[in-house]
Amino acid sequence: MRLAADGEVVATNRAARSLIGEYDAGTVMSDIVEGLGRPVNDWLRDALAGRAERKPEVLRVKRGEHEVFLQVTLSRVIEDGRAGLVAVLSDATQLKTLEAQFVQSQKMQAIGQLAGGVAHDFNNLLTAISGHCDLLMLRHDKGDPDYSDLDQISQNANRAASLVGQLLAFSRKQTLKPKVIDLRDTLADLTHLLNRLVGEKVHLSLHHDPDLRLLRADKRQLEQVIMNLVVNARDAMPGGGEIRIETENVSLSTPMKRDRVELSMGEYVVVRVIDEGVGIPADKIGKIFEPFYTTKRTGEGTGLGLSTAYGIVKQTGGYIFCDSVQGSGTSFTLFFPAHDMVQEVEAAPPPAPVQIEVVGNETATVLLVEDEAPVRAFASRALKLRGYTVYEAESAEEALEILEDETLSVDIFVTDVIMPGMDGPTWVREALKLRPHTKVIFMSGYAEDVFQDGRPPLTHSIFLPKPFSLTDLTTTVQNQLEREIGAGERMQDA
Repeated sequence: MRLAADGEVVATNRAARSLIGEYDAGTVMSDIVEGLGRPVNDWLRDALAGRAERKPEVLRVKRGEHEVFLQVTLSRVIEDGRAGLVAVLSDATQLKTLEAQFVQSQKMQAIGQLAGGVAHDFNNLLTAISGHCDLLMLRHDKGDPDYSDLDQISQNANRAASLVGQLLAFSRKQTLKPKVIDLRDTLADLTHLLNRLVGEKVHLSLHHDPDLRLLRADKRQLEQVIMNLVVNARDAMPGGGEIRIETENVSLSTPMKRDRVELSMGEYVVVRVIDEGVGIPADKIGKIFEPFYTTKRTGEGTGLGLSTAYGIVKQTGGYIFCDSVQGSGTSFTLFFPAHDMVQEVEAAPPPAPVQIEVVGNETATVLLVEDEAPVRAFASRALKLRGYTVYEAESAEEALEILEDETLSVDIFVTDVIMPGMDGPTWVREALKLRPHTKVIFMSGYAEDVFQDGRPPLTHSIFLPKPFSLTDLTTTVQNQLEREIGAGERMQDA
């Protein structure tokens, strides 16, 4: 491209016109490209003066329906005694797209780390708030005027814990409890709740593959994904319509490339949630899984629903894709690896927590290790109310010092996972070398890397996620103490 000193386009070859499109006589460079962060004419003047010559810049073409980026290099020329410029254009669209994807990946990773860290700290705070609230409620009857206020505190702490759980889901640091499940049974159990969510104007229909295979996932979290997708589908159809949930078996004989991922060969269980709503604009589909991004009006959504679903699906080992046509509807497709072990199916729900009775009939000794003082204070009081003897330590090092007293008998370790200095699993393994019969409970605000596939680092230990209530803590300790674990098994773990 040849340019006059004032930036007017004098001549272009065919290759340049294929990149910038046709232009009218008198068109200047600043009408064609943008994106320097300063006026294009200033850049041209610097090149004429020799200050920006042969220094390539990546610019965006203003024209056309599709986004095009150019790498432009300017060279100063003298023609008929007048200075001008020759611009060499290279198509940098693919490079810029890859760069944008990389930046987006870095941004999402940073947000995920931030969300995980914030959630971890909030779970400690919520454990202390809800725990001390439980302690107060033990001292008030239901007829007491203060009881309803305490109940409100407890309920709102639980709501806050649910929101924190969404942050953990996005950052993929939540504690999953995967089981082999039949998705048809899961959706059947969920249908009543889903029908209440969609309301009377929306019809919900389910279509299952009669030979649907099993999958391994956290049932509760999978239900959360389906509910989030159904609620979004409902909101996309303010005038009503139909939401279809379809399941089928898919066998990939070759790897399948979709968006920026590649699905390996193998057997998959596929779930589709399809609506007849307003659809999603093409330029927004790439952003829908970002946290806090929403197309809804202020106050109508948090922007966490799809990012939560994305985090749960990815942590489960699956994939989620979106297809949408504006004005026609949207389809979300979920791929989960199929599972073959029929004998692992567990349909029975976990038993409800037992309501504790504060009596002093327990004789067990607990070593409680927690670096957060408010959490440690609540947990210690709760266990002492149950009748346990409690020794407290604010670090792993202090816990090992307490255990140096060989006359001290400890029945169970209740320890935080991540602490300054030595972490929970490390000190427990050390302690079990000399006390192999001791039971173990790990507690944490989220599942750190020491947990593999949602399982605690020792086979016979139990994981108690924060925030937990007074009942959760005491029931978990009681259940773990009642389990029979052989010394040989424990030593093998250690």
